[in-house]
Amino acid sequence: MNKLEDLLHMLGVTPNYKCYRQTLLATSLAVQQPDSLLLVTKRLYPAVAREHRTTWHAVERNIRLAVNIAWRCNPGLLSALAGYQLEEKPTAAQFIAILATGGMQTVGR
Repeated sequence: MNKLEDLLHMLGVTPNYKCYRQTLLATSLAVQQPDSLLLVTKRLYPAVAREHRTTWHAVERNIRLAVNIAWRCNPGLLSALAGYQLEEKPTAAQFIAILATGGMQTVGR
């Protein structure tokens, strides 16, 4: 998980944000179970919410905060991880997918 933590730091998402740990867990779960990206509000967010004792709505809101931070601090890296130029900031689900697919491959090199 250290590589993912490093990646979040490069994107400007640091441990002082509640979204940090929730984004880490959501991305880890998406890497372990890629099909969870197809049902983020039914599987992925509720799984993170159970772990953090909150609602899936709060998880989604917190991951949107991580997206906003990454988009503001390092949109170039976010586009590089996506593999194409992002014209607008991604949704929370897209952000997790970018980190789980492109992001983990990039930091694994």
